[in-house]
Amino acid sequence: MDGRSMNTTVDVPRGLAGVVVTETELGDVRGREGFYHYRQYSAVELATSRTFEDVWHLMFRGALPADAAERAAFAAEIVPLRSLPEAVRGALPALARATALSGPLAGLRTALSLLGASAGFRPVYDIDPGRRAADGLAACAAVPTLLTALHRLGHGLEPVEPRADLPYAANYLYMLTGQEPDPVKARAVEQYLIATIDHGFNASTFTARVIASTGADVAAALTGAIGALSGPLHGGAPSRALDTLDAIGTADRIEPWIRERVLAGDRIMGFGHPVYRTEDPRSRMLREIALGFGGPLVDFAVEVERRVEQILAELKPGRELHTNVEFYAGVVMELCGLPREMFTPTFCAARVVGWSANILEQAADSKIIRPAARYAGPTPPEPVPALG
Repeated sequence: MDGRSMNTTVDVPRGLAGVVVTETELGDVRGREGFYHYRQYSAVELATSRTFEDVWHLMFRGALPADAAERAAFAAEIVPLRSLPEAVRGALPALARATALSGPLAGLRTALSLLGASAGFRPVYDIDPGRRAADGLAACAAVPTLLTALHRLGHGLEPVEPRADLPYAANYLYMLTGQEPDPVKARAVEQYLIATIDHGFNASTFTARVIASTGADVAAALTGAIGALSGPLHGGAPSRALDTLDAIGTADRIEPWIRERVLAGDRIMGFGHPVYRTEDPRSRMLREIALGFGGPLVDFAVEVERRVEQILAELKPGRELHTNVEFYAGVVMELCGLPREMFTPTFCAARVVGWSANILEQAADSKIIRPAARYAGPTPPEPVPALG
């Protein structure tokens, strides 16, 4: 029976903006305050004071590691999961060739599906919470290995095997470049990764939860989330924000370039957010990291930010519009030596933990997510015309 005949429909805003669809213990975004949190802790404070693995532990197990021993035990649990099954490893060269024009994020969708099938991931509906969590850990640990291997193979280089002695972020950079990462740059990337683990019910997180609500396996839900993330209106903006700086080029071009775009109604990548009505706290943190590096790119980015806000205040009075996470994320990743095609995949290497935590939470609720749509086509029923 059609669900609409059994339930009363309710009109909601386009895009479900502001509609509460469930309860979560994982975190929230308080847009008017410019604040977001993972469980009971400020996400920015976690990024400045803890490791990526600590926050992963928090999202999956409900608490930060209590001491060094618990931290080490969690690391010992996830490090072996970085290595890929042979069936997956052997398929990556062909997959990299097939996605050469699309990039590692497109390849990851297929690679992660293959990993789930190879590892025997089963529908979350059919397994207990412990097995679901184990599948989530395995997927999260493997994503950086898959992404870096696909990137290197796409550039004619051999993949670099993960190192057990390096933490998550440093190991990611090592597998990407094949070189021991600079500790300062590794920490900067780690802080970015922590700050982007989760961010409310964004499009990709909601997609993951919708798929999990059907009882599908962890890899299926993550693959759908990656598909949502690939859209330029979601996770595809860090490199585009940096492209904006390139297009402006010099300080004397900021004013005419921005005015032309604003008056034309164009979106300026790296500015504005659908939730925040004040400064994005992630942007504020990443600006401080960028300032720590210093240099011409940082100086130019700061000047562009200042002038854009002035021009927007003049042309769009009463409308708060500030830099979002993508603006300074692009600057920081550029300074840390990441190629631009890996900006969004790097975002994915963090967000996979948040997606997985949401999948585990959703799997505990057996209610399928099944909204309705209001039909707006020709009035039915019309006679089916005979073929002339």
